[in-house]
Amino acid sequence: MSESIVIIEGTRQQQYESLLPQISAIITGETDLIANMANISSALKEQFNWWWVGFYLVKNDELVLGPFQGPIACTRIKKGRGVCGGSWAEDKTLIVQDVNQFPGHIACSSRSQSEIVLPVRRNGAVIAVLDIDSELLGHFDELDQKYLEQMIHELEKTLA
Repeated sequence: MSESIVIIEGTRQQQYESLLPQISAIITGETDLIANMANISSALKEQFNWWWVGFYLVKNDELVLGPFQGPIACTRIKKGRGVCGGSWAEDKTLIVQDVNQFPGHIACSSRSQSEIVLPVRRNGAVIAVLDIDSELLGHFDELDQKYLEQMIHELEKTLA
């Protein structure tokens, strides 16, 4: 396991291509979900300096705040509510270019302007979501989705 990551400059694609194997090395062999989520959140925050990066875990009928990097966040989110609850309910990645235009958006911070949320699955069921917020409108796209889904897949392999 690595104790640090190498931060690189370059295009977002170059940054992801550098970060993905580092995250894989950090979490491979570690079976503790919380530890892996904490390190992934930290690595993403360090590399991209997004406003907020973190996980919500499915507990009973709601998402409960898990490991994150950034300012104080909402603690509990109902299934189907907001972008996180929507990603969980629909079991798919959601990219929102302008959170102020998203019906039912939960404003944990007024500084958040765009968001991407990705489900984490164990045995086909969503057990958590990765939530990333940016202070910029239109910040996330299919490139982010592609590489973040690869990172989620690496996390899911540790759950087997």
